[in-house]
Amino acid sequence: MKKRRRGVKPLWQKRIARERIEILLKEAEKMAKKRKFNFANRYAKLAKLIGMRYTVRLTPEQKRKICKYCDSFLLPGVTCKVKLDTKHHRIKIICGFCKKIIRLPYRPKKKDKAKAGNKRRTTPD
Repeated sequence: MKKRRRGVKPLWQKRIARERIEILLKEAEKMAKKRKFNFANRYAKLAKLIGMRYTVRLTPEQKRKICKYCDSFLLPGVTCKVKLDTKHHRIKIICGFCKKIIRLPYRPKKKDKAKAGNKRRTTPD
């Protein structure tokens, strides 16, 4: 029988933890749409706690749904405001509960110079 390292959870527990995190965030979104923010924030906080307890990383999409500062659920237009800072190429998410600003970088679409520059005039012979 193999010995387990101390503090490391088995893979089956981590898999269940990932499933529960997904379920909790889906339920938090449903509650936020129904304007039941207490439940939504509680579910988001529980999802984050489960991730910490079982050392399961949240995906980037899941991280963007939870405020870093107050652990509340972020739903654009309902519990937070989303603004684009085109000068510095950032997305600003302003939490509706703690009013903190979360800045996320984004890459703007590049204009394809090859298509625009390769237009040659053809002269009829």
